[in-house]
Amino acid sequence: MSKSFDVVVIGGGPGGYIAAIRAAQLGLSTACIDEWKTADGKPAPGGTCTNVGCIPSKALLQSSENYDHAAHSFAEHGIQVKGLSVDVAQMQKRKDKVVKQNNDGILYLFKKNKVTFFHGRGSFLGGDAGGYQIAVAGKTEETITAKHVIVATGSNPRALPGTPFDNSLVLDNAGALAIPDVPKRLGVIGAGVIGLEMGSVWRRLGSDVQILEALPTFLGAADEAVAKEAAKVFKKQGLSIELGVKISKVTVKKNVTVEYADAAGTAQTATFDRLIVAIGRVPNTDGLESDAVGLALDQRGFVTVDDECRTNLQNVWAVGDVVRGPMLAHKAEEEGVAVAQRIAGQYGHVDFNTVPWVIYTSPEIAWVGKTEQQLKTEGVEVRTGSFPFMANGRARALGDTTGFVKMIADAKTDRILGVHIIGPMASELISEAVVAMEFGASSEDIAMICHAHPSLSEATKEAALAVDNRTLNF
Repeated sequence: MSKSFDVVVIGGGPGGYIAAIRAAQLGLSTACIDEWKTADGKPAPGGTCTNVGCIPSKALLQSSENYDHAAHSFAEHGIQVKGLSVDVAQMQKRKDKVVKQNNDGILYLFKKNKVTFFHGRGSFLGGDAGGYQIAVAGKTEETITAKHVIVATGSNPRALPGTPFDNSLVLDNAGALAIPDVPKRLGVIGAGVIGLEMGSVWRRLGSDVQILEALPTFLGAADEAVAKEAAKVFKKQGLSIELGVKISKVTVKKNVTVEYADAAGTAQTATFDRLIVAIGRVPNTDGLESDAVGLALDQRGFVTVDDECRTNLQNVWAVGDVVRGPMLAHKAEEEGVAVAQRIAGQYGHVDFNTVPWVIYTSPEIAWVGKTEQQLKTEGVEVRTGSFPFMANGRARALGDTTGFVKMIADAKTDRILGVHIIGPMASELISEAVVAMEFGASSEDIAMICHAHPSLSEATKEAALAVDNRTLNF
């Protein structure tokens, strides 16, 4: 007789494991199925984010930033470094340790919250709203039954047509995080979050990095002022970014040769030791056997859901990268919590208008809400205020005064419609803006709140003051 659960979650990434934990906290018998494994075959829950995404990339970004500071910034602080060198193997070892700590932490949380964990691939066998049969294919095969199913199978990297990933010379995000030595020439196709972050890591460690982007504009999703500042800073750092390119051919031999037309239509050729392809991700429904129960997918392969993450099947839900919306770990987590609460008969809330975006380059880039160009296109009358970190005392003390905070408010109501940051610790600073927008704050509200001095957060207060043309320190 198969084991039966109130909730079975297929996928143990941020959306899946968080959904499982919350469901269990609410008193539902819960299981989570995940097939990620370590090199020695042990469970490695956490999905792409923990294993080959958010967590390991931040570990390498931190290591490379430390090296960059030691090479270029320590002397100004009176710290002399002699014989500076890079031990990539040790960086990778530290990164792997950080990943394992997160894997083990999730397994501990499952145990603590009484979530039953199955290590293997989960797929539909059949069933209906009275009970769905889920196959688990791991070291052993078994079938479990669920009253509710949450699909949280995430996404996979998109490959260039005709150029599959080999993760030796042509790398996806996993390969980009596992490069064993510093490549002399590194190519990156795609100037999005992954391309910029991975390009930044290896540029700091000494690679000559060239980024090729098909779109004619740089960081088109960001506010124009932020994108312009980022382009200027990255160019100064030595990142070569070409926009509007059209890749015609990729040849993989002992190295990788990319033939492309530049923005002017002129034929170009570039040869790299390694090539990172970061042109987006596609929903992962491989092996889910959605046809066995009639689970609807759209033309792009995403599981079709409504605003509350319900699929076309009663008691089957889907969250995270495998459904519409931004492919962000924290968005997946919020959906996972909301679905668990809906299953338990409680209220579930996800506000897509206040989901923050972060690019962990140096300087960091973060924003929430709409850009000024979006609001102008919509015909919304706005007032804006900006404050540069060069006028912030804490930023001066840190030795990092790049960038600014920009706040956008409705011209009539003063309600904050967007906050955009490029500069030190932008990933942390953006949270104040998220809270403010979630509670419908005005720019005046932020301007009237006392911020600690000296702190980077004062730049947010000053940007709010600037909306009313009354900054105090600039």
